[in-house]
Formats: sequence, structure tokens, C-alpha cells
Amino acid sequence: MRSVVWSLMTVAAVALAGCNNASNSSSTNSSDGAAAPAPAAQATSVTGTVSIRGDIKPSAQDTLDIKLVDVTAQGSAPLATKDIASATTFPQQFQLDFNPANVVPNDMYVVEATLTDGDRHYVMPLQAPVLTQGHPTSNIAIELMPEQTPGEKMLAAFQNVQKQIGGMKRSSGTKLEPNVSRAWQVFRDGLEVKFIRELVDYGDKGFTSTDYAYKDGKPWVVQQKKMASQNAKPSSIDTAGWADDGTLVLKTHDAGGTSSTLSDSDAGSLQQQAKDILSLATGGKGK
Repeated sequence: MRSVVWSLMTVAAVALAGCNNASNSSSTNSSDGAAAPAPAAQATSVTGTVSIRGDIKPSAQDTLDIKLVDVTAQGSAPLATKDIASATTFPQQFQLDFNPANVVPNDMYVVEATLTDGDRHYVMPLQAPVLTQGHPTSNIAIELMPEQTPGEKMLAAFQNVQKQIGGMKRSSGTKLEPNVSRAWQVFRDGLEVKFIRELVDYGDKGFTSTDYAYKDGKPWVVQQKKMASQNAKPSSIDTAGWADDGTLVLKTHDAGGTSSTLSDSDAGSLQQQAKDILSLATGGKGK
């Protein structure tokens, strides 16, 4: 009888041990018996497209620069960069690969894109936050818009001065030369010459109407219209403008409905004309 009881106790102990093992095993599974999901993989790239606002076609000499930047840590090196030369087809797809170990979870990251096409720059009007703080890492849609070139900014400023000459102090003069009739108006702001408008009649060789703008007594912008006669439609318009250091910034030649680059020699001729008429109109004083 004792041997039977002992056997039953042994069986119970073994059964209890089996239950404990089963319980430990089940703790690694979900309540429905399925394995627990693995942690989400960290992003290693940011992808998207870059487009240009409006019907604009950059030249084949352009360069598209794209960067993944930590804007919280200003001045730090970009997390990733990509340069695309001759980006003439838009939208342009991009992928920026990076090391996830370099990502600071609480920092803000943005994609920065710029397109350079000669003097023309295309920039983002809006930021494109990505990667952290709930922002996406794919399907990033970036739109670029053109900025004014330095020459266009100068032309706009010149046109603004043209509109203001009516409120300036005005004087005028004339000069007759062999086969040439010359007349001008000088516009001053205080004692400083800001603007001169000159009309020159070359007889059967044509007519020119030229606006000269000055800064600190030096030629700033010159715009000359050439025509067959005073009342005729201009056959061409040449415009040149110089920065404070004398660098030629604005240089356009418009004729026949098309625009091209004014040559340096033609721009130099306009600059010399601006100096000559300033000296003539002010009696050599330059003001």
C-alpha cells in the first residue's frame, strides 16, 4: 500500500512540473498563440519628387542640389546630399540615403532643394519636414519657384526710378552737331543727378531715345531704344546695368520679339555715353 501512495505522489509532482514549463513557454507568445510582432525597422532613406512651378524648362547646364538637413542643429553637416546635373525633366525623383544611427529623434529634419541655371535660382517657398516628429519619409512632394536674377532685380529698381522722375527737379538742354540734333532732360533729387533722358536725331540714320540712371555720380543703368524716326516703333532695346563695384550685372538686347545677351563692348559703349551726357548736361560738374 505504501508503494502505491508513493507512486501517485511522484506522478503528481511530474505533472505539476509539466504545467509550470507550459506556463513559461506560453509567456513568449501572444494571448492568441501568435508570436509577438518585431520592432518596426528604422528608415534609411527619404524619397520623393521635385517639380517646378509654372511652364518652365531649365537649360541643360542646370544643377539640382538636394539635402537632408537637421534644422535644429543649425550649421551641422547634412545627413545626406544628392547633386543632379542637367536636370531638364521634371518632376525629378530623388532618394537620400542616410545612416539611421546619426538621426536625433527629437530634432527636426527637412529636405532642402535648389536648382541653379546660370544666373537663375529656383528655391522652395515652403519647407518639407521629414523623418522625425511624425513626418513622412516617402512621397515627399517638393515644388520649386524661380527667383529674380540680379539683373532682373536691377531692372525692376530702374523701372521704379523711371516712375519717380515726375516728382524730381527738372532742367533741360539741347545741342546741334553736324547731322545730329540732341536734346535732354536732367532730373535731380536734391543736388544729385538721378536720371537723364536724351533724344538724339541722326536724320536718315535713325533716332535714339535713351534713359540714363545714376548712383553717386556713376552710371547705374542705361536703356537705349533705337528706331527709324522719333515716332516709329523701336527696332531694338539695349539695356545695361552695373553693380556698385562696376561689375556688369544687367545686359540684354531685345529685337524682333526675342531677347539675347548684350555684348560687353556694346554695354561699354552705353556706359561711356552715360558719362558723356552727364558731363555735357552738367557743364562738366557731374551733378
